[in-house]
Amino acid sequence: MASPLRSLVLGSRALSCLLTRALPRGDVILAARRDISFKLDEKTAHSSLDLFKKDTGIIYRMLGMDPTKVSQNPERFREWAIVLGNTQIGSGRHYWEVTVKRSNEFRIGVADEDMSRDECIGVSNRSWVFAYCHSKWYVMQDSKTFPITNIGHPSKVGLLLDYEGRKLSLVDSEKNSLIHTLNTDFRGPVVPAFALWDGELLTHSGLDVPANL
Repeated sequence: MASPLRSLVLGSRALSCLLTRALPRGDVILAARRDISFKLDEKTAHSSLDLFKKDTGIIYRMLGMDPTKVSQNPERFREWAIVLGNTQIGSGRHYWEVTVKRSNEFRIGVADEDMSRDECIGVSNRSWVFAYCHSKWYVMQDSKTFPITNIGHPSKVGLLLDYEGRKLSLVDSEKNSLIHTLNTDFRGPVVPAFALWDGELLTHSGLDVPANL
């Protein structure tokens, strides 16, 4: 006869197996690792932006494509050089990184997926971003801009989103330390958001949250 302890262990393993089979593999990984993996959504990309490296990178084209040559749909940004990520975030803590290549003007952050396609990220209460322009960093939220000091031109930065904590942080990816934290007011799920006016950005998702953050 099995001992009570052995029965308890076997029962726990059976329950674990049942839960794993009941949930899709992606959901199990998300619950355990608290990470997200996303690509850039071409349907949202402004006509001046090209996607590359399997839709994880963005390059700005001065002239871009003729807007009449790209598919017209209500999801595409019409006035500003913006593209959104294709994965919603509605819970948990998540971390991703952005490599900056020859860009001197860009914005990175998160936005409501259904924000207006006629406005830029950072100018309303539907998006929360960190901006780099004129060799300086800024926080942008609801048309308010605040400088962030003691940061140079980046080669790579991280973003840490704490959904329940309502915080978005800019991270020094080399030191795994917080540079600045922005308090947010999410009303629903958000998606990664990017604006670019020169150069290239390359996104890196599917990363674990650094242990010390």
